[in-house]
Amino acid sequence: MSEDDLTPGQPPAQPAAQPPAPKTRRRWPLRRRHARPAPPPAPTDPDAELGTGGIGRGLRILLGLAAAVVVSFGMGAIGGILAPTLLALILTICAQPVRVWLERHGTPQGVATGAVGLTLFALLAGFMAVLWVATAQFVGMLPQYKPQLEQLGAQFSAWLQSIGVGPQQVQEIKSGFNPTALLSFFSGLFGNALGLVTLLVIVLTMLILMPADAAYTPTLLRQLKPVRPNLVFAISGFAVSVRRYMVVTTLLGIAQGVINGVALYLLGVPAALLWGLLSFLCSFIPNVGYFIAIVPPLVFGYLTGGWPTVIWVIIVYGIINAVIQSVIQPKVVGNAVSLSQTLTFFCVLFWAVVLGPIGAILAVPITLLVRAVLVDSDPRARMWQPIIGDLTHTRELMKVESAERREERHPSGSSGGHRS
Repeated sequence: MSEDDLTPGQPPAQPAAQPPAPKTRRRWPLRRRHARPAPPPAPTDPDAELGTGGIGRGLRILLGLAAAVVVSFGMGAIGGILAPTLLALILTICAQPVRVWLERHGTPQGVATGAVGLTLFALLAGFMAVLWVATAQFVGMLPQYKPQLEQLGAQFSAWLQSIGVGPQQVQEIKSGFNPTALLSFFSGLFGNALGLVTLLVIVLTMLILMPADAAYTPTLLRQLKPVRPNLVFAISGFAVSVRRYMVVTTLLGIAQGVINGVALYLLGVPAALLWGLLSFLCSFIPNVGYFIAIVPPLVFGYLTGGWPTVIWVIIVYGIINAVIQSVIQPKVVGNAVSLSQTLTFFCVLFWAVVLGPIGAILAVPITLLVRAVLVDSDPRARMWQPIIGDLTHTRELMKVESAERREERHPSGSSGGHRS
C-alpha cells in the first residue's frame, strides 16, 4: 500500500501485533504427571435386575432392619435356652465326622451317636470342673492381696484425677480394685450353681438328640437338593467352614492356654491355672479375647513381681498371640471364615449382648450360620459376599489392576532415556 492510497486524516496502518509467546512452566524433573481417571459411568437402570413393581429399596432396608431388631430382642429373651442349644449344635457339627467314621467301621448307629454325645459332654463337664476348681483356689487366696489391690487402686485413681477425670468416675473405677467386690462376683458364680447345672443338662440332652437327628441329614440334603440346590450348597458350606474353624481354634487355644499358663507359673503369677483357662476361652473371641485374657495376669503380676513381671507377661502373651492367631490360624483355617475384621469385631459385641458370654465365644460360628441362611443360599444376595469379607476374587482383581498400573507407568519396550 502506497502513501497515495491513504485518505487525508487517516493514520497509516500499523503492522499486526504478534501474540505473546506462552510462558513455559518449569516442571520438577522427578515429577511425573498421571492422567486423572475418568469417573465411572452411572448405570442407566440400576434396578433392572429386580424387575418392576414391589416396594422401594429404602423401605426394604428399613423393614429388614426392623425385623432384625425384633428377632434380636426375641433371641435375647430366650438366651438362657438358645445359647446352650447353639453350643450343642456347634459341637454336634464338629463331632459329625467322628460319628460317621464309627458307623463306617461297623459300630451300630445308636451306640455311635450315644458315644459321641457322652464324650462331648464329658469333655465339657471336665473343663467346667477344672475351671470351677481354679476359680475356687483364686477366691481362697484373694484376701491376702487386699492391701496391694487397694494401693494400686489409689495410685490409678490419682493418675486419673491428674488427667482430668471426674471424681465420680474415679470412685467407680477405684471400687473395682476392692477385693470384696471381686469376692462377691466370684461368689455369685458359685451361688449360681443351679444355672450351671441347667446349662449342662440342656447341653447334654441336645448332644443326645441332635446327633440322632443328624443321622438323617445326608439323606435330607440329597432329597432337598433338586428343589433347593442353593440352600443345600449354603448349609454344606457352613458345616465344613464352622467345623474347620472350631477344630483348629480349639487345638490352637489349648496350646495357647498351656503355654501361657506355664509361663505365668514360672513368673510366679498367682492363679496361673485360672488365667491359662481364661486364655483358652478367650482364643475363641477374635480381636477382643486377647485384651480380656491379659488384664488379670498383668494386675497380679504387678502385685507380685512389679514392672519386670508385667513386661514379661506382655512379651509372652504378645508373641504367643502373634504367632498362633496371626500366623498359624489364618494359614490353617484358610478361607473357612470369610468375614471382614470390622464385621467380626461387631459380631463379637452383638452376640455378647444378645446371648451373653456364650454368644461372644460362638460369635463367628453363629455369624457364619446367619450368612449361610441369608446370603449364601440366595443367588441375588451373593453380591454382598465381598463386602462381608469373601475377598478371593477381589484380591485377584486387585492384582490384575496393580499389574496394569505398573505396565502403564513402565511400558515394556520403552527406553529409560529422557523424554523429548
